[in-house]
Amino acid sequence: MGQEMIVGILGGMGPEATIDLFSKIVRSTPVSRDQDHLHLIIDNDPRVPDRQKAILENGPSPARMLIETAQNLVAAGADFIVMPCNTAHYWIEEIRKAVAVPIVDMIEETAKETVRLYPSLRTVGIMAATGTVRSGLYQKQFRNLAIKTVLPTDDDQPTLMQAIYSVKGGDLFKSSTAVIEIGQRLVKMGAEAVIAGCTELSLILKTGDLPVPIIDATQILATRAIQIARGKSDIP
Repeated sequence: MGQEMIVGILGGMGPEATIDLFSKIVRSTPVSRDQDHLHLIIDNDPRVPDRQKAILENGPSPARMLIETAQNLVAAGADFIVMPCNTAHYWIEEIRKAVAVPIVDMIEETAKETVRLYPSLRTVGIMAATGTVRSGLYQKQFRNLAIKTVLPTDDDQPTLMQAIYSVKGGDLFKSSTAVIEIGQRLVKMGAEAVIAGCTELSLILKTGDLPVPIIDATQILATRAIQIARGKSDIP
């Protein structure tokens, strides 16, 4: 089985999340030998400015480095790009304008796949970094699909952000209990499924942690990357 397209991973935000996407692509690709795996090019540059500070505190914009990294991937041979950072999708249109290959929208694909998996769904909970929540990235996509969203409270969102930064610091377990409790409160608010809408949260939340389905945006991105690379899905 040979692949037709080369996948470019625009990584470094953070490195653990980049590893997680790479691992999920490898594990989700049906193969019988090394040569059956996809050709991936990864640019893991952690120097990209903090996306949260850029959105919430008027900090340095990561756009220039995101564009440069995308251009590096194209120059190295990538046929399309995936970006394992939800918040970075705030700048996706700027990046798209700067490169000649498609960039898969992780948030749009997650919303569409959630509705496909659970067609009777009416309300979904969003667990994501504060920049992602405040910019309404997931809310917009689900609103387009006539799905209501519920969000962590003003008290819970800082705790969720602390958990995300704990994972970025290398501790995957320090805040897991608090994250699960926040998810449980979203369920009480009416969430019929909960989106792990930050790539660090995908490393914490696991199936069975909540009484409703947990939607792993990183896994959805991995699956779409495989489908596109194999020619089994159109490039968005």
